[in-house]
Amino acid sequence: MVGRAGVRAGIRGWELIVTENGSASHMNGHQVAAPLIRIAPELRETMRQFATGITVLTTGGDSIHGMTANAFSSVSLDPPLVLCCVARTAIMHAAITTARNFAVSILGAEQEHLARYFTNRQRPRGRAQFDTVRWRPGPHTGAPLLADSLAWLECQVLHGYDGGDHTIFVGEVLGAGSVSGRTPLLFFGGGYHQVASRVTEEMHRC
Repeated sequence: MVGRAGVRAGIRGWELIVTENGSASHMNGHQVAAPLIRIAPELRETMRQFATGITVLTTGGDSIHGMTANAFSSVSLDPPLVLCCVARTAIMHAAITTARNFAVSILGAEQEHLARYFTNRQRPRGRAQFDTVRWRPGPHTGAPLLADSLAWLECQVLHGYDGGDHTIFVGEVLGAGSVSGRTPLLFFGGGYHQVASRVTEEMHRC
């Protein structure tokens, strides 16, 4: 059994029970050798094996800012909801909290340079960071929508949930759009990747 203050987590197939004071116990006869603090590196390495798309989150107005993110997901179609997870220490966290809305540009395979740009801490701050980027203001939020993206969404923040060192922002989708016939930019194993087109795959089968 795990008390309400306990945490259950898995490390390499072991079941780890961590008590309120952070000490480790065991369950079902499995020896546990690592306390809670050592889960972080293992979790990070595990999640590197989960391929995701890449987005750039943006806010507009006085809080204009952009940030590359892959912690983004759909939540519901009715009502139309999505979520993004943002570190509490990130500039984007304060920007979304202030603006109470955000936009999402889903990047295509040829936009890796934008993904890298919006993770570069040396880039300008405020509106100047968009001076070298093609974009248009979203009609609902005014937040930048990056040109040539695979898809875009504009959202109004409905909820902000505690997610440990992140906040989980749930947004109601105010508008969305997409283009077809292009391939996405992916993030896997700590690096950017592209998906081979169906034509290329069929050629390899021949």
